[in-house]
Amino acid sequence: MTTPAVSLVGVTKRFDQIVAVDGVSLDVGDGEFFSLLGPSGSGKTTCLRMIAGFEAPTEGSVLLHGEDVTRFAPYQRNVNTVFQDYALFPHMTVHDNVGYGLMVRGVSKAERAPRVAEALDMVHLSGFGERKPGQLSGGQRQRVALARALINRPRVILLDEPLGALDLKLRHAMQIELKSIQRDVGITFIYVTHDQEEALNMSDRLAVFNHGRVEQVGPPEAVYEAPRNEFVAGFVGVSNVVHAGLAQALTGRAEAFTVRPEKISLHVAEAPAAGASTCDVGGTVVDVVYLGMFTRYVVEVGHDTTLEVVRQNLDAAGEGRGLLGARVHLQWPAGASRYLTAEGDPEERTGGTT
Repeated sequence: MTTPAVSLVGVTKRFDQIVAVDGVSLDVGDGEFFSLLGPSGSGKTTCLRMIAGFEAPTEGSVLLHGEDVTRFAPYQRNVNTVFQDYALFPHMTVHDNVGYGLMVRGVSKAERAPRVAEALDMVHLSGFGERKPGQLSGGQRQRVALARALINRPRVILLDEPLGALDLKLRHAMQIELKSIQRDVGITFIYVTHDQEEALNMSDRLAVFNHGRVEQVGPPEAVYEAPRNEFVAGFVGVSNVVHAGLAQALTGRAEAFTVRPEKISLHVAEAPAAGASTCDVGGTVVDVVYLGMFTRYVVEVGHDTTLEVVRQNLDAAGEGRGLLGARVHLQWPAGASRYLTAEGDPEERTGGTT
């Protein structure tokens, strides 16, 4: 078994009476794109800062490639950090910004030049060396910051919400760009974000944080398709949580479960006959939201429960609004229901039908 690039072992961080990180243990593989995902205040950025050495754990250990670096200063760790605000020197050229770390370390100008050129080529900015940061777009400035991190050839790069200041279209483009660069250079990336779509798009694996603890770790598809508990189901994508009352009516068992909106089919006319492996419930459409590629329907199904359903817009735009107030049938495979046990672990069990 290979040694992880980064290991957090029972890490806790307290700020006075506030527990920001509460007993977190996780391993990040060498060469992995690993995301720390969670809402504001969940502890993900504090974990990143402890890996970087900007914060010291109150308890526990931080290991880099098997070496305990818990008490090492940031400059003693073979990691570099990319921040959301880029932290570029506006009066310096792109070339000088990228090579600044080497200059501070006393690397000669002759040796710096080819390494700066190599780093700029990695981020597809060859020919931009003489420009100033103010002459670049937001995405280009982000790539300069990444080149500056890459030039020291660290074994781990830490990225603290680096795309948060970009507009939606550019953010999507940079997600593809960052993942492509990470594959090319083969360096471990640890990426902090509160954007679940960003984490799903980019990560080899992700850890979902909540109140200083890790709720679930796994590949994006595993976390999305089999959420461990209600928090993960609701935070990673959109999920319907069916509580005991409706669950009893649907499956004969009063156990809460989750089902994703895209797993549910909506039928305006009479629904197809429901088999033993299908959940079937009637309801009234109480809201319709047109979202471009698809339309979201909110259906009131009784038991103080509404379910969200999404349908791809294959026909004329806006036709779904005509269903507001309509009676409909909802069906989904019972296997799409992810039961939540008392401990919060999902069980792939099939329920009956009503």
